[in-house]
Amino acid sequence: MVQRIDVPGGILKGRVLIVAGSDSGGGAGIQADIKTVTVLGGYAATAITALTAQNTEGVFDVMGVPPAFIAKQMRLVLDDIGADAIKTGMLHDQEVIATVADVLAEYRGLRVVVDPVMVAKGGAALIAPDAVAALVRRIIPMATVITPNLPEAERLLGLQIRDLDDMKRAAASLLTLGCEAALLKGGHLESDIVTDVLATPQGIELFTHPRIATSSTHGTGCTLASAIAVGLAQGMTLSAAVKRARAFVRQAIATAPGLGRGHGPLNHAHAIPADETAAHS
Repeated sequence: MVQRIDVPGGILKGRVLIVAGSDSGGGAGIQADIKTVTVLGGYAATAITALTAQNTEGVFDVMGVPPAFIAKQMRLVLDDIGADAIKTGMLHDQEVIATVADVLAEYRGLRVVVDPVMVAKGGAALIAPDAVAALVRRIIPMATVITPNLPEAERLLGLQIRDLDDMKRAAASLLTLGCEAALLKGGHLESDIVTDVLATPQGIELFTHPRIATSSTHGTGCTLASAIAVGLAQGMTLSAAVKRARAFVRQAIATAPGLGRGHGPLNHAHAIPADETAAHS
C-alpha cells in the first residue's frame, strides 16, 4: 500500500512551484506534475516553459514560451503564494535555462528538485544540444537533488553506465556537479530488479523493486521528481521522500489504465480511496 498523506480538515500541506513543459496527452510534464502533487496532499503552482503537441506515440511539435514570460510566471507565484519547493522539468534551451537560474537565485533557501529532462519516452529530443552545458553550469548547482535516468547521467558525465557498480560510481560523480544529492534511476538497465541509487555526501543508498512488465511508463520521471518535491515541501527527509515517491510511481504503473497505442500514461489517482473517487464521479 502506498503511504497516504493525512491532511486534517482537507488543508493542503506543501507548496510546490513546477517549472516545466506542458504535455497535451496529459501523461507527463506539467499535467503529471499537478496530478502527483495534488494526490499526495500538496498545492501545485506552475510556470510553463513550453507547449508540446504529443500523445502516447511521441512528441510531434514544441512551441517554447518566451523566457521573460516564464520568469514573470515564477516571480508572481513566488511573491504571492510562495513555495516550499521548486521542481524543474523541461528547460529546452540556453536562454530558458539562464532565465530560470536567475529567478532561482533571487529566492534562495528553497528546496529545488531538478529533473534534467533531455529526451521524451518516444525518443524526441527535449533540450537543445548546446544547452546541456548551461544546465550543468547554471541549474544543477542550485539543486537539492537531481533525478537523471541513465542516458541523462551518461550525457551529464560523459561516461558509460553498464551495471550497478557503474551506477554507484556515476551517482557519486554527479555530486561533483554541485548538487546536494543525486538520485540515479536504473530503469534503463536490463534486469528483473530495478535499482535506483541515491548519492549524498553521507554515502550511497539503494532502492530496489521488481520490474513491472508494461508499456505504460510515460511520465514516470516527471511523476517521480514531483513526488519527491512535494515530500520535501511537506518536511520529509530526502530518503523518506524518495521512498514514498518510488512507491507512488510503482503503484501508478501497476494500475495504469492502458490508454493509447504507444507508451501509455500512469494512474496518478490511485492513492485516492475508491469511495472518494466514486463520490466525485
